[in-house]
Amino acid sequence: MLTRDFDYDLPPELIAQEPVEPRDASRLLVLRRADGAIFHRHFRDIVEYLRPGDVLVANETRVIPARLMARKVPSGGKVELLLIAKRGPTRWEALVKGRRALPGQRLELGGGDLPTLGGTIEEITPAGGRLIHFDEPIEAHLERLGEVPLPPYITRPLANPSRYQTVYAQERGSVAAPTAGLHFTPELMARLREMGIEWATVVLHIGLDTFRPVHEERVEDHRIHTEYCRLDARAAEIINRAKREGRRVIAVGTTSVRVLETAARDAPQGVLPWEGYTDLFIYPGYTFRVVDALITNFHLPRSSLLMLVAAFASLEQIRYAYQEAIRERYRFYSFGDSMFII
Repeated sequence: MLTRDFDYDLPPELIAQEPVEPRDASRLLVLRRADGAIFHRHFRDIVEYLRPGDVLVANETRVIPARLMARKVPSGGKVELLLIAKRGPTRWEALVKGRRALPGQRLELGGGDLPTLGGTIEEITPAGGRLIHFDEPIEAHLERLGEVPLPPYITRPLANPSRYQTVYAQERGSVAAPTAGLHFTPELMARLREMGIEWATVVLHIGLDTFRPVHEERVEDHRIHTEYCRLDARAAEIINRAKREGRRVIAVGTTSVRVLETAARDAPQGVLPWEGYTDLFIYPGYTFRVVDALITNFHLPRSSLLMLVAAFASLEQIRYAYQEAIRERYRFYSFGDSMFII
């Protein structure tokens, strides 16, 4: 399968630069896989496509203030760090902007009115980033030293940083938001519970690779990025009971899909509690074991996320749906509109 099959042209003005208010006022394209039918709604209308007994599975990761400014010691030269993955108690993989950020270089964060935190660049990673060993765990310092990073295609500052978090975000660890969940409001979630719809949560900490296009000519040659994920025993019980009873398991976002399908790989049926780093790459031809329906945003061309969505529906259906979304002037990417694939 060729990577160019997942390319498409998007007018730049359709890249959403800010979220709509309220969250559930975003548009919703409903794609029915059985016959390819498309319906144009708003996200709050999703209640009309859900039924009692459905289980929504959402990723409760929280975006961390992963963009940091540092100084080289002793020269004082400025560098910008973007933490992308935790590699140990005090080690992080990061992208570094600055001249000659080589192994052995000492860095200092903070200063002035703020306490300082030191670190050392240990190695250059295969992807061109840097492995940095901080003098102590950096997590406790992020709120005062860092800022929440936005995807590179968002060029306007965000007035309210909380809008790049889901309302149910709990566990810090992502450098990007699980954007399918940004459309939920507390009121909508309460209404769904009143309808008899269950809610289960998983964790997958999203890395920057989620925005990178696949460069290999053949999809099968791509090596997917690995991300930490967890599905606990309580979520497994909710999901397995639903599967036994013939009720739908609906993933809120592609990250939830990766967790669910990873936890199903060694299970005779349903899912098993699971924790670790997943390298599951889902593209057309994959057989889904758990997910029955998918809530998702519109994804970048040639991205692994678009390939996952095309595996869940079909490449032909997704191509047509994206063409329809462009024709109808939907808003794309992180702050954009959503799809519900049933």
